[in-house]
Amino acid sequence: MALPNGSGGYQIGDGNSGEAQLFVQAAPTALTAAAVLTSAQLSIGLFTYTGAAANLTLPTVALVEADISSASKVDSAFDFVIINTGATNAATVIVGTGWTIVGAAAVSAATSARFRARKTGDGSWTCYRVA
Repeated sequence: MALPNGSGGYQIGDGNSGEAQLFVQAAPTALTAAAVLTSAQLSIGLFTYTGAAANLTLPTVALVEADISSASKVDSAFDFVIINTGATNAATVIVGTGWTIVGAAAVSAATSARFRARKTGDGSWTCYRVA
């Protein structure tokens, strides 16, 4: 595949406004009770929750690094979103071994939250509530 040379092809930031930037998004992981999330689910990046108040626990950092980010450098990051479609109960993100959480971990009923997971060192990650 040839690189665009200015006479054709898509160039990010080169006046291609109005075009949706498409990407592949697998179906969200639907949760209805307390769960330990898997690295595979985190790599999809989208969760729906409905059910009683419950904890959603991140996998240990060792599992995350073995499954999806073994070659990641410090400050590597990925995002995931939890959409709470329930009417009354919160879903709360709980961190597994090797994690630190920053910000409100509870996702209230009928709201959503975006989290950013960032590698802070060998065997350590921080999960930030960013929206």
